[in-house]
Amino acid sequence: MDFVKDMRQKALSLQKKLVLPEGTEPRTIKAARIIADEKLAASVTLVGKESEILKQAEKEGVKLQGITIVDPSSSPLAEKYAHEYYELRKHKGMTEDQAKTEMLHFLRWGAMMVRLGDADAMVAGAESATADVLRAGLAIIGTIPGSKTASSCFVIQTPDSSWGVDGALIFSDCAVIPAPTSEQLADIAESAAQSCREFLGADPVVALLSFSTKGSADHENVQKVQAAVELLKAKKPAFVFDGELQADAALVPSVTDKKAPGSPVRGKVNTLIFPDLGAGNIGYKLVQRLGKAEAFGPFLQGFAKPISDLSRGASVEDIVVTSAVTLARAK
Repeated sequence: MDFVKDMRQKALSLQKKLVLPEGTEPRTIKAARIIADEKLAASVTLVGKESEILKQAEKEGVKLQGITIVDPSSSPLAEKYAHEYYELRKHKGMTEDQAKTEMLHFLRWGAMMVRLGDADAMVAGAESATADVLRAGLAIIGTIPGSKTASSCFVIQTPDSSWGVDGALIFSDCAVIPAPTSEQLADIAESAAQSCREFLGADPVVALLSFSTKGSADHENVQKVQAAVELLKAKKPAFVFDGELQADAALVPSVTDKKAPGSPVRGKVNTLIFPDLGAGNIGYKLVQRLGKAEAFGPFLQGFAKPISDLSRGASVEDIVVTSAVTLARAK
């Protein structure tokens, strides 16, 4: 499969609305032009002071025809957005005046556009910390029903088509939650399963990984994964899963037969859930470097509506690709 081509094509066909809150950031402005020219979105909105966006665009030699600019400080939607934000946060002691001030922040404004349907997807992070993007998303967009956990996944495209879906697998969580609880691992598994459907176009087959297979070791970290599996069983999700499994027991049928005979995931795994961020981050980078795989992401998952976080070192092409992927997830 060609993941980037597939996501671009899906975004093109869906024609959803994109907001890029970091509207004065040079790479973001260039990416907005490409996204609009390639018609990957029905509309592209840059958030920020119009004079600053126009000045930066002129400096970069970018024409902004066909791209919408929204300045929160002068937008006719400011009162509506502030009131919605106040209603969301008043239980935490927020006043209406605070809501009006805080809604002027570009990340919150972008998230509110998505919440209220003025945009279908948001991409940020080129000049913002991941924590700030997550906070805006969690406070305003929230997580999917039945889950309290926002996490991330990578799409790993290996050169060997026998793995996963034509060589592609979902790795999760590799970027957000350092030490997930059993409840969070169960949430991550459900979110990653949905990412598998959206990104790989396949029915998820999920393995919850550990350094133990079916009780071969006894440790609190193993027990955490075992508990996550039991939570999943109680939820009866609409996908096949098993755990706790060592990586070879999850991926290699002959090893599965020895270590986890009768496992429902035998020879079919396309989604790997790591027990913590250390394992996930190390795991995807080893596969990427030693296995010569392509790693796309991280992509945020578990939010009620699609948003994505960028690396602050992201290139213009990275922003375009992440935008296409995020738009492709919009329903």
